[in-house]
Amino acid sequence: MRAALLDRVVRLADDDLPAYVYDLPALREHVHAVRAALPDRVGLLYAAKANSDPRVLGALAGHVDGFEVASGGELGHVRALLPDAPVAFGGPGKTPTELAHALDAKVERLHIESEHELRLLTGLLDGRTVDVLLRVNLPVDLPADLGRAGLVMGGRPSPFGMDPARLDRCLELIAAVPGVRLRGLHFHLASGLTAPAHLALVDGTLAWAEDWAAHRRGVCLSEVNVGGGMGVDYAHPHQGFDWPAFGAGLRPLLARHPGLTLRIEPGRSVTAYCGWYVTQVLDIKFSRGQAFAVLRGGTHHLRTPSAKQHDQPFEVIPDDVWPRPWDRPEVRDEPVTLVGQLCTPKDVLARRVGVARLRVGDRVAFAMAGAYAWNISHHGFLMHPHPTFHHVEEAEVPDPGAYARRLP
Repeated sequence: MRAALLDRVVRLADDDLPAYVYDLPALREHVHAVRAALPDRVGLLYAAKANSDPRVLGALAGHVDGFEVASGGELGHVRALLPDAPVAFGGPGKTPTELAHALDAKVERLHIESEHELRLLTGLLDGRTVDVLLRVNLPVDLPADLGRAGLVMGGRPSPFGMDPARLDRCLELIAAVPGVRLRGLHFHLASGLTAPAHLALVDGTLAWAEDWAAHRRGVCLSEVNVGGGMGVDYAHPHQGFDWPAFGAGLRPLLARHPGLTLRIEPGRSVTAYCGWYVTQVLDIKFSRGQAFAVLRGGTHHLRTPSAKQHDQPFEVIPDDVWPRPWDRPEVRDEPVTLVGQLCTPKDVLARRVGVARLRVGDRVAFAMAGAYAWNISHHGFLMHPHPTFHHVEEAEVPDPGAYARRLP
């Protein structure tokens, strides 16, 4: 934790805990490095589902080419905060109301998940036009090293996208409706990928897409969106996704497809590292020879370790003030399991992690809490207070209305 962030954390009052603290300068530095690593023909969209905090979105706005949303609620949220931001609307199960909202909001891309969804869209156009990508579930071999941390959205039976055999029927529907303009194809097949695995998947996807388009009369394939899925390793927080290697590997792939624009939609790999969930030790217990630290909050605030089945990395921030007349409970030089306040054995943030010293009253700052953390948690369970939210800033803030590039 860098000095400015640590200073903010130690100044938080106990009543402010638990707290989410977002390091916005570090976020800008990271996304700037991501953008710099990518070739010019790669469009960078941020998947707002990973973290839709308004200040986080504002910090990203000057460094990305737009935002990907997956619901009408996310679309309204992003449009209200950043009305000029290019937006792509994806995700399965779009309702007629959401499709109408997308048309009214003039989204730059609408990702179509099925023939039925396309039919719903055509009935809502009323003279308007919309640019679409057809999402395809390719029957491809996915990397074998995804492990339990990875997610598989395609390559096997899945509710995401459509089988390639359904594409021709969609082309017939689009040809009959002048307001629907096919821009290309969308593929998001897996997450938790290393840079080499992601490059191999992109290579196969681009080859399939161009081969498919070459055998379809009237189809001009101008772009392919391969989604996100860049791996984030919670067990090794200092080993981020290798963006320079990924960008370098994309250059020869794009050279083989000169007329194509590639788009990516990372979320977790962009914002995970900028967020910290800071809390306090309420109790230290020993049960059958094992140590447990009970913390303020828990997985109802930070669901990520429960959802992904990992130990959330953390730092101990000692607090030497002890106002009680009895001995301070503590654990020294042994593994401890960090749990929350919920009445369930699943409320575990880190299991049997070695600590030099941890005491009641010390603070614990969980790293990598900037994505799929607060926004996916079950906030209402047991009706505990919500965390507070804090943003470490810097003097110069990029103009949220400026974007790296516009979607064509």
